[in-house]
Parts: sequence; C-alpha cells; structure tokens
Amino acid sequence: MADLPHEDRSGELHPAILLVDMDSFFASVEVRDDPTLRGKAVLVGGDGGRGVVASCTYEARKFGIHSAMPMVTAKRLCPDAIVLPGKISRYAEVSRELKEILLDHSPLVEPLGLDEAFVDVTGATSLLGSPLTIARSIERRIHDDLRLNCGIGVGPSKLVAKLASRDAKPTINAGKIKPGPGVFVVLQDEVREYLNQFPVRALYGVGPATAKTLGRLGIEHVKELAEMAPDVLAIHVGHHHAATLIGLARGEDPRVVVADVASKSIGHEETYATDIVVREELEGRLRRLSLSVANALRSADRRGRTISIKVKYSDFSMVSRAHTMVSGIDDPEAILAVGTALLGTLEIDQGVRLLGVSTSNLEDSSTPVQLQLDVGSNSTEDLKAQAAWLQLERATLDDAVDEIRARFGHNILGAASMLERTGLVIPEQRSQPFGPPAVDSDSEES
Repeated sequence: MADLPHEDRSGELHPAILLVDMDSFFASVEVRDDPTLRGKAVLVGGDGGRGVVASCTYEARKFGIHSAMPMVTAKRLCPDAIVLPGKISRYAEVSRELKEILLDHSPLVEPLGLDEAFVDVTGATSLLGSPLTIARSIERRIHDDLRLNCGIGVGPSKLVAKLASRDAKPTINAGKIKPGPGVFVVLQDEVREYLNQFPVRALYGVGPATAKTLGRLGIEHVKELAEMAPDVLAIHVGHHHAATLIGLARGEDPRVVVADVASKSIGHEETYATDIVVREELEGRLRRLSLSVANALRSADRRGRTISIKVKYSDFSMVSRAHTMVSGIDDPEAILAVGTALLGTLEIDQGVRLLGVSTSNLEDSSTPVQLQLDVGSNSTEDLKAQAAWLQLERATLDDAVDEIRARFGHNILGAASMLERTGLVIPEQRSQPFGPPAVDSDSEES
C-alpha cells in the first residue's frame, strides 16, 4: 500500500479509479497568483466574526488551523496569518483548467467540487500505461501547467481512491511539514487491510447519526463493522443501509465514475455580520441574491422551475420554503417575486443570520415558457403568478443586457440597486461564500 516506485502492480487494478485532490486549493491559487505570499500562513475565508476558514496553506496548518474552523479561532492561533476573502470566480477558472488536464487522460471525469474529481482510467491503460503511470502524468501536468500540487489516490473503487488521496498529501508532524508521496496506490488484495485502520466515519454514508448508532453497538472502526452480521445491523439501521455499510467496510463499492454530471441546482446564500430583523432590509438582500442566481442561471443557459429560500435564525435553527412554477425562470425580478412571496410566510422577529435563494428542477433555457394563471386571492399567490409574466415580459430586456455585458464588460450595465460606493457591482453567485467581512456594509455584502 503506497506509491510503488520499483514494482508497479497497479496494472492489476480493474476497475482503476483515481481521486485527484488539490492541495489547499483556494490558498494555493492565491499564493501562486501572488508570490510574495509564498512560505506564509495564508487563510482564505470570511474575516468577520461569523466567518470560517475555507482553505489555508500548510504553513497555517502548523498552528493547528484547518478548513471549516471559525476565523476568529484561526486568527487567535496565528495572529500573523494573512486573511484573504477569496475569489470563487478565479478558483472556478483554475478548476476548469484542471478538468481539461484530467480529460486529456480519460473521458470519465466526475468532479466533486472545484478542487477534486474522480477519474476512471480503466480504459486508458492500453494507451497511456498503468494507473500509477497515468497518475504520475496527471501530477506532473498539474505541477507544470497550473503550478499547483495535488494528492492522487489510486484504487479499485471510489471509496478506496478517496481515502488513498489523503495518504498522498503532505502532513504536519511535530510542527513541521512532511511532504507526501503525491500518489498513493492501494491494490485489490490490500483493500481489506487498508480499510481496517479507519474509523467508521470514513465510510461513505456514515454521518453523525449512523456513527452514533454504531457507537452504541460498540462499533468504532471499519474492521469491527466488516465482521458484523448484516441481519444484526439491519435491526438498527434497516436492511438496505446495513448491507451497504457492511459491503463498504469489506471493500465492496459498486459506485461508478459518472462523467458530465449536470448541476441539480443553482443558488447563493449569505451570512450576515449582525442579525437582520427588519423585513425591508431582508428583502433588499433577497433582491441581490436573486440577481446573482439569475446571472448564474443565464450564464449556464438554464432556467429553474423550483425556487427555494432558506433562512437561518439567530439560534441556528433553519427553515426553508419552496414553490414550483409551471415552467422555468431565469429573470431576477421573477425569482425575486417568488422569493418575496416565500419570505412573506416566515417570521423574522428573532433575527436572521443567513439568507439563501436557490433554483432546482433545472431545464434548458430554450424550453418554451408557459403562462402560470393560478392567480389566487391572496398576495402570496399573486406574486408567484406574477413571476411567470415577468419572465415573459423581460425576456428581450434580459437578452439585451447579456449581449451588452458580453461585449463591453460584466460591470458595464445594471440596475440602480447594484450601485455601490465603488461603482456598479453586479452580484455574482457565491461572492463572499465564507461568511461576512470584518466590517458589514452594503458595499461589502454583494
């Protein structure tokens, strides 16, 4: 189990699946784009009181900092750390370049996010060499073309490849950065021994609730789960879940790499530095969220039939509301109309710390729009019906705006609500995704 420099048996793998996981992706892109940051503790995330660390360099990890840590905790551990707000659009651009490299090695590429992807190279070995050879080729291309580093796990299944990718990466030992092998291979006859060392939480499908159930049964590690009788576990988690979990613990993972998985939803949410208790202010935030989602939909040539809003209150409780239209919409005013109607059904007196808007049931933008004539007797139904009319009435205007922005620049034209002290700022999907900035203002909450 490891990178095999002298004896490459990876050709025995069938299937042969890679998991390519970029090292500290967001932070590494920032360092690459600004070489003065090299060797420093860099944190990417929200700098406000409710911000979180999205990514950090290994120099920051030496202080015990990790992703998803509250930013206030991270800055307490390393006061000299450099905090950057992050640029999702830039990371998405580099992610597309990464995918092109992976597609040069196999057509079966399944992204898991911006910074990692499964690659099935089973059918590419006759042309490109063993799975280890292909993995090393990908590693070199990422280093040479993107000037970034990655860890690649190689195994006979998604589960094993995912876990192996962690062993391919650098680690922190006694405050020092220990380089990883870059590629870590687990052969078929090594799978059971390899999996036995992990806690059950490492398995796909074992969340906090399932882990707690297994813990009550005295099962903490994969080895213990693999030895359990399925009928006994089924009493506690159900027959299907029991069979799946024990199968995974024994190295049986039937999931295949699925290429070109289309997005099932497009949305945007924001966390606010202070709770919002004024409905008019929240509706103003909703307008900007609707603009960002509409821009993302139109960029992807998609429309959404189901509009959802999500609200997290000051006590961290969360509620959501959704409405499905007769046909899809991508106009910001139409999305706003539905979102406003849904928001109107919720109480906000206790304070809102997070607001989100998303669209699902996506369809191609060329799909004909049908009028929705379910105008009800109350304002909520009126607003929902109004959205369909807005989609039709504003279609020509939206197309013209898209054409002007494509020709003269993204921030050349927009509504008055997009005007900030620094000029016209078009809200983008996933802007400030890691929490609010240190100072909350309209110019910063875009």
